[in-house]
Amino acid sequence: MADFIQNLWSMLAQMSPYLLFGFLVAGLLSIWISPSVIERHLGGKGYGPVLKASLFGVPLPLCSCGVIPVTVSLYKQGASRAAAVSFLLSTPQTGVDSIFVTYSLMGPFFAVLRPIAAFLTGLVGGALVSIFDGSSSPPPPEEKPSPENCSCRKNQPPKWIKMIRHGFITLPSDIGLPMLIGLLIAAAISAWVPEDLFAVQLAAGSNLIAMLVMMAVGIPIYVCATASVPIAVALIAKGLSPGAAMVFLMTGPATNAASLSTIWSALGSRSALIYLLTTAFCALAAGLIVDALLTPQKAVEMMHHHAESSAGLFGNLCAVTLLGLLLFGIWRKNIRKTS
Repeated sequence: MADFIQNLWSMLAQMSPYLLFGFLVAGLLSIWISPSVIERHLGGKGYGPVLKASLFGVPLPLCSCGVIPVTVSLYKQGASRAAAVSFLLSTPQTGVDSIFVTYSLMGPFFAVLRPIAAFLTGLVGGALVSIFDGSSSPPPPEEKPSPENCSCRKNQPPKWIKMIRHGFITLPSDIGLPMLIGLLIAAAISAWVPEDLFAVQLAAGSNLIAMLVMMAVGIPIYVCATASVPIAVALIAKGLSPGAAMVFLMTGPATNAASLSTIWSALGSRSALIYLLTTAFCALAAGLIVDALLTPQKAVEMMHHHAESSAGLFGNLCAVTLLGLLLFGIWRKNIRKTS
């Protein structure tokens, strides 16, 4: 139980700065980007919005938790469901920060391959949603007061108030309960699975089995794109195939129990299933390609010594803030209405 609590707080401290940043971005988007702009670029059928969403998501430094409030906000403002899934798939796998970290610890091969894999995963997932879930329409964008209506315009709060309300009150209310449930599941898995189990046991097995196991580990747990790099370096150094490490680099940041439960609630079961299957298929394909191009010995030669970092005081303060927002959101949406 002590390990469970420690892992739960460690994950909360690690993810909270990213998620709070996601809330801020979502709040800014709510006042900067009009529904008409969203509908024009990410709305409608076809592959144009999917391409834009996948390409736009690659450089953004948003993890699988931080990308959720941004995507939910975009979807509610008129983005197509296919574009939303494409954005969800490409964004958390990589970012400007993780690309530089990957280059410094794993060399140029992985630094180039990761953003390419993220972009292609977003394209595949968005295309599949467009084909199999294209009949579902996004919720209608929230109507804004007409400029001609002076009384409505005068009664509107300042933009910074609207930003804070949308980003730090409305969105935590929407995702608070599934987020905490997912965190509890992820903390239990992190606490009860030994850290060196896979590095020791899978080193002697086949590469395909190693990939499947790393996929089973990476999908439910939370690890951001940057934090996944030193873990992958350590696993490769202990004998894990570089392809299996690539599977972890894709599935760990792209999915976790918290994001899956939230996506299931926000976008529906069919889109959530396509999201999960696309992540698994593309990660496995990328892993097979990596092992065909790169031997474990060459992978180790490209690695550099890495040092672990802790969340620190800032992460703990963000964790307290995030936990307060989520609990308030749960009370506001689920408890206050029934009391």
